[in-house]
Amino acid sequence: MPANIRAIEFHLPDKRLTNVDLAAEFPDWSVAKIEKKTGIEERRLASQEECASDLAVAAAEKLFAAGACRPQEIDYVLLCTQSPDYFLPTTACLLQDRLRIPTSAGALDFNLGCSGFVYGLSLAKGLIETAQATKVLLVTAETYSKFIHPRDKSVRTIFGDAAAATLVQETDHQRNPSGAAMGPFVFGTDGRGAENLIVRTGGMRRPQQAGNSQPYQDFHGNWRTEDNLYMNGPEIFTFTLQSVPDAVHELLKKADKTRDDVDLFVFHQANQYILEHLRKKIRIPKERYCVALRECGNTVSSTIPIALKSAMDTERLRPGDLVMLVGFGVGYSWGAMLLRWPAW
Repeated sequence: MPANIRAIEFHLPDKRLTNVDLAAEFPDWSVAKIEKKTGIEERRLASQEECASDLAVAAAEKLFAAGACRPQEIDYVLLCTQSPDYFLPTTACLLQDRLRIPTSAGALDFNLGCSGFVYGLSLAKGLIETAQATKVLLVTAETYSKFIHPRDKSVRTIFGDAAAATLVQETDHQRNPSGAAMGPFVFGTDGRGAENLIVRTGGMRRPQQAGNSQPYQDFHGNWRTEDNLYMNGPEIFTFTLQSVPDAVHELLKKADKTRDDVDLFVFHQANQYILEHLRKKIRIPKERYCVALRECGNTVSSTIPIALKSAMDTERLRPGDLVMLVGFGVGYSWGAMLLRWPAW
């Protein structure tokens, strides 16, 4: 039987970083300017003690409390994160233990950023439709704020921390009369863009050392160290406007669909500026385009599930709707898919 999404929940940490807070720290950027450029009013930040696993556990517990399933029914855990608790052990193993998921379940981490949710759904679909699993818990969890220098407004105004938990399971023909529920998919990778969104130290190639922590100022007045997140905004923008429209067109062709067949487009919520340029370039009507980052910012791999949950709660997403999901970013990596929203 085809796999499809059964439930989505997300968790945001308590700490808030508002545009008022940022404007006080960066007087050359007003509250209005920040909101106009980013489309974000506030971001949520993990506390010093909170890690990706803590946010992930909170999101998963919220999903279980909503009644979609019990922890004992999960037979595979997929965790997408680029800020794991440790290099080893695998953070998904920590989730299995903390959530009391059976020891017979599989569990793995995969390191992807803003395309991670689409990739995760493809992995979950493969596990279920080849009978390797029946209920997959797909979790996206990120604490990018721990990589960001406090004086780097180029990224501090954009990114927030969050986790989302998505239950993927078998669906029957009654709930999916059209047959395939998730797919087709298209993917893309271009490692030549790695240097344009990167934390250069901390891995085996360049371990963190005392000399890496010396702050420096870039041409735009942003400060960071080699241990911090660096983003080349203009290059990321150029990559996005080239790769995303191509991926959309390739996916529609592969599915033998047109743009008008899609009821809702849910793209990675990078920022308002990029989203609006993409909408206009692909010629998507506003009423079929989801924007949901005002109250949480760019939460990396969690932006799409948060946007889907928002669309569900506001009844913009109804059973039978055809949804296009597109993730893109760090890597460079991108992925797009179609999803027939089920009736549960």
